[in-house]
Amino acid sequence: MDINKLMKQAQQMQAGMAKAQEELADQTVEASVGGGKVTVVATGSGEVQSIKIDPAVIDPEDAEFLQDLVLSGVQEAIAKGKQMAESEMSKLTGGMKIPGM
Repeated sequence: MDINKLMKQAQQMQAGMAKAQEELADQTVEASVGGGKVTVVATGSGEVQSIKIDPAVIDPEDAEFLQDLVLSGVQEAIAKGKQMAESEMSKLTGGMKIPGM
């Protein structure tokens, strides 16, 4: 086993993962909840970029319903972003689970 070769491969994988993380920050996912009444767009790095709310669901008498829809949309968008990130990272790692990734 050549330690230099192994170190070079590790450095290449690290560089590839850094590049993939940068690319994920530019890719977006979209989640719609409540029959499309709330739509959340987030990046593959988990940053929420926008939230669109259909005015039809804005009811001052039932703010809790809208709060639940927004929370659900944000959670779904972040989950989709994480799933996309895991998929991209697994391509680089060959399916190995690396702590912190």
